[in-house]
Amino acid sequence: MASQEIELLASALARLPGLGPRSARRAVLWLVKKRESALPALMEALEGVQDRLVECDVCGNVDTQNPCGICADPRRDAKGICVVEDVADLWALDRARLFTGRYHVLGGKLSALDGVRPEDLNIASLLARVEEGGIDEVVLAMNATLEGQTTSHYIAERLEAFPVRITQLAHGLPVGGELDYLDEGTLAQALRARRPVG
Repeated sequence: MASQEIELLASALARLPGLGPRSARRAVLWLVKKRESALPALMEALEGVQDRLVECDVCGNVDTQNPCGICADPRRDAKGICVVEDVADLWALDRARLFTGRYHVLGGKLSALDGVRPEDLNIASLLARVEEGGIDEVVLAMNATLEGQTTSHYIAERLEAFPVRITQLAHGLPVGGELDYLDEGTLAQALRARRPVG
């Protein structure tokens, strides 16, 4: 049986997404074994983030500066905005380094079941950014769920009043995917989005 402090640490870690009680206990054991080197570095990193973490006023990203590093980067193409549901989506897309523009985080997706309405999301600030001008393309990068597609459709309708190109991420067959392992929705989307060969 571990001490109360160690149990509290394991309990705190178990609340993190992707870590259950067993994984949290393994992480605590590793930290205990490496306490001379790992614990001070972890404590310093956590304290630094706790004191400096802010939400970007421009796009909604989470960073240690405002505006965030992406919005402040002059090398970014200011004419393109990629709209995502959550900060995790922004980080995933930006990690791929395929989109050179800027981002806009909605803070969720429309959901009648959960009571999430358009005014609960950062849609008004997106429209204000587009209305300012200088935007050529808005990429709707919502998740391929019913709520994500509903959110994309709603935003596309609101953006029709502006002279911008509205695009969305392609959906369909994943690279390396085998047809017999895919669900019917993915197969249907892949068939609808088929294009000529060559």
